[in-house]
Amino acid sequence: MPAARPAHPPLTVLEGSPHPLGATFTGDGVNFAVFSAHATRVEVCIFDDAGTTQTGCVTLPEYTDEIWHGFVPGLQPGARYGLRVHGPYEPEKGHRFNHHKLLMDPYAKAYMGELKWGPEVFGYTLGHPDGDLSFDERDSAPFVPKCVVVDSRFEWTQTDAMRVPWKETVFYEAHVRGFTMKHPDVPEQFRGTFAGMARDEVLAPIRALGVTSVELLPVQMFLNQSYLLDKGLTNFWGYDTIGFFALDPRYMDGPHIDEFKHMVDRFHAHGLEVILDVVYNHTPEGNELGPTLSFKGIDNASYYRLLPDQPRYYINDTGTGNTVNLSHPRVLQMVMDSLRYWVTEMHVDGFRFDLATILAREPHGFDDGSGFLKSCRQDPVLSSVKLVAEPWDIGPGGYQVGSFPPGWAEWNDQFRDTVRAYWKGDEGMAGKLAQCLTASADRFNQRGRRPWASVNFVSAHDGFTLADTVSYNEKHNEANGEDNRDGHSDNRSWNCGVEGPTDDEAVRALRARQQRNMLATLLLSQGTPMLLAGDEFGRTQQGNNNAYCQDNEISWVDWALARSEDGRALTAFATRLLELRRELPALRRNRFLVGAWYERIGAKDATWLTPTGAEMQAPQWEDARTRSFALMLHGRAPASAIPVEAHDASVLLLFNAWQDPVPFVLPKPPAGAWQLALDTADPALRDVAHAGTDPYLVTGRSVLVFTSR
Repeated sequence: MPAARPAHPPLTVLEGSPHPLGATFTGDGVNFAVFSAHATRVEVCIFDDAGTTQTGCVTLPEYTDEIWHGFVPGLQPGARYGLRVHGPYEPEKGHRFNHHKLLMDPYAKAYMGELKWGPEVFGYTLGHPDGDLSFDERDSAPFVPKCVVVDSRFEWTQTDAMRVPWKETVFYEAHVRGFTMKHPDVPEQFRGTFAGMARDEVLAPIRALGVTSVELLPVQMFLNQSYLLDKGLTNFWGYDTIGFFALDPRYMDGPHIDEFKHMVDRFHAHGLEVILDVVYNHTPEGNELGPTLSFKGIDNASYYRLLPDQPRYYINDTGTGNTVNLSHPRVLQMVMDSLRYWVTEMHVDGFRFDLATILAREPHGFDDGSGFLKSCRQDPVLSSVKLVAEPWDIGPGGYQVGSFPPGWAEWNDQFRDTVRAYWKGDEGMAGKLAQCLTASADRFNQRGRRPWASVNFVSAHDGFTLADTVSYNEKHNEANGEDNRDGHSDNRSWNCGVEGPTDDEAVRALRARQQRNMLATLLLSQGTPMLLAGDEFGRTQQGNNNAYCQDNEISWVDWALARSEDGRALTAFATRLLELRRELPALRRNRFLVGAWYERIGAKDATWLTPTGAEMQAPQWEDARTRSFALMLHGRAPASAIPVEAHDASVLLLFNAWQDPVPFVLPKPPAGAWQLALDTADPALRDVAHAGTDPYLVTGRSVLVFTSR
């Protein structure tokens, strides 16, 4: 049994209600409701404000539809609590109840304190010859975070939901702490917090860049694994969520969740959506040898996927030791309740789902008609916000790019790999790049899906930054303490002749142009572009392509780069690209461009051309040496399935990945003369008319944009 505790006044407990789950303040007390299909008793333990001394404990008296519930009169917001759940400790049958372990409520809206790793947080006795079959009787309460009852009332200034149309959406992936830790306009006390992220000095430049939606790396309550702490590292990215309804206290300047709500309010005031990166596929409790912190002790057999014939062991499709069991209706309900909470209570505008293939798995494997996907599709709240899948996991059949159902967008890693390889100079990439430029219709043009379903990117939090992609041939992850074994080795990167930093002006100039080339390819393609924060001014991670554990200057955005001459020039170029994207509807059509012929305008919606001005044919696409081609987007082609002529500018994109200049014969302009709008080889050059028939000499390794109005 747990160690003796100081005497405390008894708490009154009434019947309460099984709904809603979690701890809910009603104005005159708190209702507690906890799901567990296999428990025999559930206790709620109340702690003092410091979370160190237990001041009361009640047994939830009612059990309705597998939910334990009770109401504690007089309990107020701010109360600290934890759960003790009684039941069988039978690991070989999938049950790991241990009432000596204080558990975190899965529905808690806030937590206080940090996990202190020790043998006490394990349900079994570490080092025991029976391993996880042994039973540990030490109390874990001094070592685990405490749940906090919250008052959800908040005065919003921006009451209308942000709903940026998909075809106008541009994502910007950022980390709350990494983005603000070195920001010169954020006061020291607010750096690394939601309060820092909410400042006008932070948000105004993001909006001025031209992005519409900021995708924040995980902000839900997560834990640091002991092996990282032992090496003096930390879980910087946060992909180890333990509290699906709660903010991580590390990002908060104070104890109140209002800080996050204020941040969202300020984002909306600046016209920016807030997209949360969420991790519902696993928890930090690991496999049978992991700690007992929450789900494992509440109802292990319900919350996790276990091996059918050996339920002592966990299915590990995530690579983290466990897999959350969304085939169970109550577990699915928890995830759906969590998502709805973040939309309705916190006013976020969408989600990016880490390892989303996991969430769509049923016992037989990935299923695009899974319970989770069906639930999202029919839900009146969730079907109205942005849902973005990371469409892969490490399990069987885990790679599912293009396989999610209508209503979903997906990260398209094929875009990243193809664009990098094309500009690196790899052979045989022209045809693949053509698919990417038109929203990867080979994968996404099905079931009425739209081009926006392809979320295009050339860099993201995992992998090289854009600047590092053109500066390093090899990863340099030594700081991670794994002898540079971690992280991908196939980065499709090219250092332009020198590994890492250099003073060679020719190399630096080539790197700058290659960054402009990839930014142009990204932001001029059909689909939904995503920028990695800092790529617009050359942010580097010093060649580290897996900085998940680096809460330091490797991961923190260096704002001195943004203010440097090179940084300002690249930011201006990225801003110009996004201006073009807004000004030219042909760059963001809401239907797939498939080269369809339109008799009324006597042209195709999209025409692929060789440098000679002839239409590309199969031999040119199949020629591995093809590295130069053009794409003309006709501005009068119908903008939708309705066969009505559009009245937009036509766009001509010229791509030359050869190292030498290539002369291009420009096609006859659909309207006025071709007007040069952008040249990655000379960013200052624009608004130059080309009315003649002479070929236009395109500099080696460059992209040009012409318009005809």
